[in-house]
Amino acid sequence: MGKNILLTIEYDGSVFHGWQRQPGIATVQGHLEEILSSLLREEVTLNGTSRTDAGVHALGQRASFITESGIPAERIAPAANNMLRGREKGSFAMSPVRILSSEEVPAGFHARFDAKGKRYVYRIRNAASSDVFSRNYVYHVDRPLDTAAMAKAAAYLQGTHDFKSFEASGGTPRETTVRTIYDIKVAACDKESRGEGMAGRTAGLLGTAGAAGDDGFAGDIEISVSGDGFLYNMVRIITGTLVDAGLGKIDPDGMKDMIEARDRSAAGHTAPPYGLYLAEIYY
Repeated sequence: MGKNILLTIEYDGSVFHGWQRQPGIATVQGHLEEILSSLLREEVTLNGTSRTDAGVHALGQRASFITESGIPAERIAPAANNMLRGREKGSFAMSPVRILSSEEVPAGFHARFDAKGKRYVYRIRNAASSDVFSRNYVYHVDRPLDTAAMAKAAAYLQGTHDFKSFEASGGTPRETTVRTIYDIKVAACDKESRGEGMAGRTAGLLGTAGAAGDDGFAGDIEISVSGDGFLYNMVRIITGTLVDAGLGKIDPDGMKDMIEARDRSAAGHTAPPYGLYLAEIYY
């Protein structure tokens, strides 16, 4: 019986067509499986926890696989990272994927099926203009957002609800659209909060950023949401709906009716993928 290895992975989703392996297309799963298969000299199939879409980033994706290799579990990450860097052009180039850790787990463990929940972070830049370097990492909203209204609307989402109104078409059919959101927060990011916690690591991606200014704009805003599971595009639809509340397009108290409607047309727009980060997986 081979070793069961659990990886923790971060990646820049802007250069990939999502997580899931697809023939002839650059994906995170396909890229990593190629590297690990070469390193371990055997075919590696990763079981990823979350099938992130094209453009979505990860700070803490998890994936497990079985290997017969004699390489110690903790050495797989640094060895694979050396190979990942070697695939990039130029001796100083960095890979858009990095394995943060590799560890041996019990034989029956599965990265996806044993997950108890996830946390996503969505980053918004609320400013009159934004630098070109952050275009793949934040959702730029160029009209002032009322973060208090956004937070009020978000409060209705916490708890166990049928989130059918926040599910996009085209995903894998689900037995139920009932999910539990453990916690959801909307917060403007100041210099202190930008460096705290796993979500704070996104600060390095976001250019010169902004705390709230005197011009009515909120600066950088972070939406953090954790739950037992999420429907297709659920976090992006929640974000778009909260942005609509922040712009005064919808009444924050109308969120309750949106949930009860169980109809996608009742909720707001779908925010773009490039502001979304898979932050943590809970086991």
